[in-house]
Amino acid sequence: MRHARRFDILLLILLGVAVVLPAAALDLERAKDIYGPCAACHGPFGAGGKKGEYPRIAGQSSKYIEQQLKAFQSQLRINLPMYPYTRERELPDEDMKLVSAYLTQIELPTRPPVFKDSDDALTRLLAMEKIMIIPRAEGGIENGRAIYQKNCAVCHGKTGQGRGMFPMLVGQYTNYLAKQVDAYLAADRPHDEEGAKTGVLYTLKAGDIQDVLAYLTAIQEGDR
Repeated sequence: MRHARRFDILLLILLGVAVVLPAAALDLERAKDIYGPCAACHGPFGAGGKKGEYPRIAGQSSKYIEQQLKAFQSQLRINLPMYPYTRERELPDEDMKLVSAYLTQIELPTRPPVFKDSDDALTRLLAMEKIMIIPRAEGGIENGRAIYQKNCAVCHGKTGQGRGMFPMLVGQYTNYLAKQVDAYLAADRPHDEEGAKTGVLYTLKAGDIQDVLAYLTAIQEGDR
């Protein structure tokens, strides 16, 4: 059975299919070492900055994280803080894959856990530090739902969890998302394959975009 599993994984690799290894198969110590410099901005659990100045990267698709790291390295996506980390440190593809896989398996709950009487203070503190709840954004949730499901769900998933190379949106800081929308609209960051200043975002009014942001804060885990 074990040999058959190894053969299946080897076959997928030979076929060029991305294999997401379970957390137990990750070299966690190596992954944490690679992630170490990132924690200064993105936090020890990848939750990002509390005001949205740095994005949440925990739980993001490993494909997306790896893609963005390569974009920072090549300067296809301009980001001055990320350039020295990805370029000057010469972050190799192997490390990118490992840290991406590490981040994608981190879960940040939106509700306090149920503690056991035997849980000590440190266990409780660490568990509470991982809770991430995005405040409700102003806007029309029902209008946002309709617009999102019509225009965004095909790429980012019906519940905003992302899909393949497209990032997770739900559970992300509203300020950060709004800042990225502004960058897309200014053509400072390409949004999709059509190129600069084309795509679905350019068909939406500012109020509709705000409604979508409001909707995304309303569908966090446990709030659906």
